[in-house]
Amino acid sequence: MKFVRRNRSKAPQLAMTSMLDVIFLLLCFFVTVSVFSQWESEISIKLPRAENSTEPDRLPGEIIVNLAEDGKVTVNGRVLALYDLGVRLKRISQFYPGQPVIIRADKNVKYEKLMELIDTCRAANVWNFSLATEGK
Repeated sequence: MKFVRRNRSKAPQLAMTSMLDVIFLLLCFFVTVSVFSQWESEISIKLPRAENSTEPDRLPGEIIVNLAEDGKVTVNGRVLALYDLGVRLKRISQFYPGQPVIIRADKNVKYEKLMELIDTCRAANVWNFSLATEGK
């Protein structure tokens, strides 16, 4: 009796190497995009003008706090109460002393609201803050 051997083909397999390459490239893309998305600025805020205004080099991880004309405080697109902002800044300053904070206050905001925001930063032990202005 003669047995016939058939060439059984192997089951199809996924090429994991090329899939891992694609995943790695997507990861690199999203990390790069997230770094640039941190450079957030509210378009609706009109900054005051200053004669000697220069655009400083951006520091990685700096926090941008936007103060709108109506007194709303936004960080990363989220509206926060001053108390909540103070809690977050205090937690950040414990782990990262000297954390830079940029305050972008509208030119028509009440001085009292700006001072409340600065007092919140100081109470949270954040002393490395600056006020954003617009050039000519």
